[in-house]
Amino acid sequence: MYDLISIGNISIDLFFQGDSLTHTGNRFNLALGGKYLVDHFYETLGGGGANVAIGATKHGLKSAIIGVIGNNQFKPIILKHLKDHDVSNEFCNYKDDYQKISSILLSPSGERTIINYETPHEHIFEKTEDFLHLKKARMIYISNLPRVPLQERIHVLSYLNSQNIPAVLNFGIRDCRRPLHQILPLISKSQILIVNSHEFSEMVKRPYESIDFNREVRKHIHSAFNSLLVVTDGEKGSYSYYGNKVYYMRALPVKKMVDTTGAGDAYTAGFIVGYLKRAGDVAKSMEIGAEYAVKIIEKVGAN
Repeated sequence: MYDLISIGNISIDLFFQGDSLTHTGNRFNLALGGKYLVDHFYETLGGGGANVAIGATKHGLKSAIIGVIGNNQFKPIILKHLKDHDVSNEFCNYKDDYQKISSILLSPSGERTIINYETPHEHIFEKTEDFLHLKKARMIYISNLPRVPLQERIHVLSYLNSQNIPAVLNFGIRDCRRPLHQILPLISKSQILIVNSHEFSEMVKRPYESIDFNREVRKHIHSAFNSLLVVTDGEKGSYSYYGNKVYYMRALPVKKMVDTTGAGDAYTAGFIVGYLKRAGDVAKSMEIGAEYAVKIIEKVGAN
């Protein structure tokens, strides 16, 4: 039995950092035909599914991941990373000609530009009986999977509801830009929805500047949406909304920002850990999420 099964991407992250990667404002200055020699290179494991699963194990939970791993030169590296972090890969699918790679350019201040490639694939499970794996967890996390059809994700959540297994759902910007009525059947079946503030503004079709996150904002989604909503807002902190309460957690100080990659996944992992270990204590879950996010920001790599 696992505390958490994380459903999502597993990627190889390649980091490049050096003085030759100059930037102006918020853009790197890269010339067509240019060649750049960097001072530092790092190779780590990434992907929303892997990051949250690893974060959970770092806090003492027993976790597994459901994701796709390619039968290629990166497979031994991925499996070693998962094993080193005590994350089970027993439910993963293996595919020929599949790759997920991110090349990440780091600025001296820790901001990054990500160039991502993923072989197109559109399914979480290869076989219907794979659903049975989900019964082996206390909680399921479903990361940002915009290429997986909404109906398939709704089907997964409906199954979890029928088994009384709580689900934590994360959306990315592509799903949030869909018409709200398309994603409402999905979010209404989750027990916890976690998004960042700009994703939330896209989801409810309101300008970010017009939203007062210190007030109850679930009403912007739908009056029937009563699940726990968590909104992260970068340096401004994070908010949670449950019942009639609004919870706020300030962003904790960072000694030195090294790499912002995976900060959101780290917050999510910490929140889930707190929620499972502290019997649904929202305030403590937010605190653990903020603490772990800082740890990730102060080093290279998402986990």
